[in-house]
Parts: sequence; structure tokens; C-alpha cells
Amino acid sequence: MPLFGKGNTDAGATWEPEAADGRLAHTAGADPAGVFTSDLSVSEYVLLGEAGFEPLGFVVGSSIYHIGIQVARWGQNQELGVLTQAMYSARELAMNRMRSEAEHLGADGIVGVNLGIQAYVWGQDVLEFIATGTAVRATAGQPGSHRTPDGHPFTSDVSAQDFFRLLAGGAVPVAFVLGTCVYHIAHQSALQALRQAGQNQEMTMFTQGIYEARELALTRMQVEATDARSSGIVGVGVSVQNHVWGEHATEFLATGTAIRRLSDEQRQAKPPTPTFTLGLDL
Repeated sequence: MPLFGKGNTDAGATWEPEAADGRLAHTAGADPAGVFTSDLSVSEYVLLGEAGFEPLGFVVGSSIYHIGIQVARWGQNQELGVLTQAMYSARELAMNRMRSEAEHLGADGIVGVNLGIQAYVWGQDVLEFIATGTAVRATAGQPGSHRTPDGHPFTSDVSAQDFFRLLAGGAVPVAFVLGTCVYHIAHQSALQALRQAGQNQEMTMFTQGIYEARELALTRMQVEATDARSSGIVGVGVSVQNHVWGEHATEFLATGTAIRRLSDEQRQAKPPTPTFTLGLDL
């Protein structure tokens, strides 16, 4: 089984848009007098502080990618490797640029990572891949202790509430991990469709194809978590999208947050004390 992902992006991964320099220069991470920006709600901001972290800036990574063409056999289940590689490479470019912005701000990690895809009217086979999140920094403890084992900011799609609970439980995010597979689901012949008309029966060929595609995505996500030297993955989800390739070419995308355990001295967050609030509205 071919594995896609790390190491397959091109030289463009090192390119950083100069347009972001002005925005980053005035955020809290780069300028002591600057203001932080974030996509946190008020509740998330408060919990982040209780967890011993502060927001530094809203970070963004983007890549507009041309999706290539791959011909599949009409009646055969098969992975479309060219398209799978394109979806991996484009997302990695966006993620790397978002992480570079966090590095620029001196962040320990990124919370609330969101991956999106935007189509534009000037090209059906051109898609923009966008990664966003809030760069955060620990305000207590040993500097850099919450970074990844290789010293880079962690990435995570967990909310600030779940981030607080994760820290309170003695763990920290390592990386937002994903696995993808673009798969061609075989067409049925006219004779096959006629034979099953009016009958209750399993569509075995379709079941097998969907199973294989989903398993490929999940396996690749697990490989990313292993490479990140994590102990497990939380918040796993699998989405199915068709994009621009037609109804029989489908992308299966598995995502989650890889985590690792913290040592006793690195634990910071403590569960908040419950309080009773009585409203005065009549």
C-alpha cells in the first residue's frame, strides 16, 4: 500500500506570503505592545487562561492547487493515486505555512485548527486549501515543554474546552494528523443493474470499495501519528467529499489530534471550581 504525505511537497512549501508580515508584526507574539487575534469564543479565551496558556495570534496557511487528471477503469474499484497525492500535498503546504506563522510568533502550539477547501469561478479544477487556527503560548512551566518532541509548535483541532480537559488529564497535543484516499467506485453494468432490480441485496462491490478507501485513509492517519511520536489520537472523524471529479471519484479524509502524556511536573491545568449563578432577570 503506497503511503502519501510527509516529504512529498515541493519547494513551494518554503514560500511565505509577504502580505502576512504586517499583520504578524503587530500581534502579541511579535510585539509586546501588540494585540492578540484569535477565533476563540469568550468562554474559550477564559478557559485557555485557566489552562496556563495565552493566545498570540490568528494564524493562516493557504495553497491554491491545480488538481490533475487521472483516468480510472470504468468497472473497477481502485485508488486514484494522482488525486490522493494532490490532496495531501495541497493540505501540507497550507498546514506548513500556518505552522510557520506560529513559529514566527514564538508559539508553543496551535489550537482549533480548521482545514477548509474553497472553489473559485475561474477554474473548476483549481481549489484553495486553507488552514487556520489560534497560536498559543504557555505562561508557566518550563519554556518549550509543551512543544512537539522535535521542538516545533503542536497543532490540534480540539476546542479550547477540550484542550483544557486534555491538559488537566495529563496530556498535550502533538499534531493534527490526517489520512486521505481518493477512490474510484466501480460503475455497474446495465445487466447487473437489471438483475438486482426489485430485490433486497447487498451491493458487495460498492461495500468492498468503500471499505478499502476508508481503511486506507485511517491507516495513513495512524502512520502520521506514529511518525509524530505520539501515544494516541483523539477526536477521530472520517468525512466523504466528491469535489470536482464526478460522482464515482470520492475522497475519504480521516482526521484527528495525536497526543502525548505529560510528566507530573509539566501538568498545569486544574479543574475549575463549580459556582452557582442566580439570574436576576424577572
